[in-house]
Amino acid sequence: MSGVSLAVAPSSEPKSALSLDPQPKPGQTRAPTGNVMGSLRVIELQLVAFIMVFSVSGLVPLMDLVFPAFASAYLLVLSRFAFPSHGKNAESPELFRGSRLFRVYVIVGTTVGLFLPLAYVLGGFARGDDHAVRSATPHLFLLSFQILTENIISGLSLFSPPVRALVPLLYTVRRIFVILDWMNDVWINKTLPANAEFKDVAWYWFGRGLSIANMVYFAVNLFCFLIPRFLPRAFERYFQERGEIHAKMAEDKRSAALNKSSHSSDKKAD
Repeated sequence: MSGVSLAVAPSSEPKSALSLDPQPKPGQTRAPTGNVMGSLRVIELQLVAFIMVFSVSGLVPLMDLVFPAFASAYLLVLSRFAFPSHGKNAESPELFRGSRLFRVYVIVGTTVGLFLPLAYVLGGFARGDDHAVRSATPHLFLLSFQILTENIISGLSLFSPPVRALVPLLYTVRRIFVILDWMNDVWINKTLPANAEFKDVAWYWFGRGLSIANMVYFAVNLFCFLIPRFLPRAFERYFQERGEIHAKMAEDKRSAALNKSSHSSDKKAD
């Protein structure tokens, strides 16, 4: 969701040239954070299936319903014409392997961005609070498509690193505007009655605090990680691979030319 499927790979995957985690020394074992992240992805996908069931029931604006189709089509066009895959690897390697602190950061983002908003929406259903349901559901709907897209393209060599990195970038930019609408709903359009009970006051401030937490997390994620670190690393990987391929092609051409000239010299000698 912050690029979780693209940024954090399971510990069983081979280390890439741009990996940040050091390889464990003989006799040492890596901490089971990879298992945690793998379990987290399974839970995410299960929740995504549940979210999408009620997200298409008229609770999501038309623009947000259309956005995943537009984003998918745009990514396909980019992968075909702007940043075609070099087809160098059978499986797409991770773009960014972070430290344990980074993995904690991703887990916090999953909790703030997915689990708590889901609890808020389900609580809204239980309480009959249609306002809360309609405020948070568009964010969950877009996040569910982002997670699905990340999980799909992370294992396909069809998509080059820049295209894969643009998935969380595009969805995060769109969701920031959706979260702004969510904040507007819970901070301006929703009010408490004067004689509200404590549980109603707690619920009211839970929605307010959750909207702020999502805005802070995903704004930091966009401006401090995706744009300055994640996207440049994807382009670095892409152009590095392209340079290696071009160098190999040039070497093959030189070898072919040398072989041809060698054959010509042998014929003249005969």
